[in-house]
Parts: sequence; C-alpha cells; structure tokens
Amino acid sequence: MSKKNIIIIAAVSLIVLAIIGGGFFMMWQKLSSLDNLRSGEESAKTAEKTEQGGIGPIFSLEPFIVNLSDQGGKRYLRITMGLELGESKFAEEMTKRLPQIRDSILMILPSRKVEELQTTEGKHSLRTEIVSDLNGLLGKEMVKKIYFTEFVIQ
Repeated sequence: MSKKNIIIIAAVSLIVLAIIGGGFFMMWQKLSSLDNLRSGEESAKTAEKTEQGGIGPIFSLEPFIVNLSDQGGKRYLRITMGLELGESKFAEEMTKRLPQIRDSILMILPSRKVEELQTTEGKHSLRTEIVSDLNGLLGKEMVKKIYFTEFVIQ
C-alpha cells in the first residue's frame, strides 16, 4: 500500500468519526433539553399541587416501640411515621420541639389495644388523635396529616 492510500483512508476514517461524534453530541443535547423540560414541568406541577392543597413537606420521625394496653403487656407496637406539614417553614420549629412531639405521641400509643389497632378504623382513629394532639401542643395547625410508614404489632 502506498503512502497516498494510507493518508486517504486515515482522512476518511477521521471524517466518519467526526460525523458520528457530532451525531451523538446532537442527540445528547436534545435528550438533555427534553429532560430539563420535563423536570421543569414536574417541579411546576409539584408547586402547583402544593398550592392547591396537595401534599406538603414531610417531617419524618424515628421509630416508636411501645407496649400495648393488653392484659399481661406482652404485645408491642413498632411504628414509624411521617408528619405532613402545612408549610415548609414549620420543619424548623418541629425540630426544636421534637422531644415534646415524641412525648405526646408516646403518651397516646401505649393506651391502645391490639384489637383497636388491627382495624382500619382504629388506625384512622389513632391518626386523628395524634394530629389533633400535636396541633394542640404546637398551638397552630402545623400537622395536616400523618403517614404510617411502618406499623408492626407483635
């Protein structure tokens, strides 16, 4: 093979690689702009949903383990929950008053019996009682709803 043929093959290979690289670059730009557009739409929907009464910020609590109010006291409840707050600015006050919040919940949980907590109505009743107790303790409607993320009776 002559030097002229090698130079021509190298030049053609370089041009083909440049075209392929340019194509990948253009595809990457299109995909990232679509991704940015989607994430912008999702954040706008989330903000709109929160303004219209959607889900607010969630304040997660450490798990609670308590004995239940059954005869013999051999049954216990392990429960983890997240508190939905009315506004994100409430999270700082919740952190400051965390011992009071945990104490309030720890006064409610052991008063329940296994039979109550095994029904859906009993869980809803527990939710309602905790929300009203916490809002009474905090002096304003900070907690909108409670989400149980773990609920184990043993």
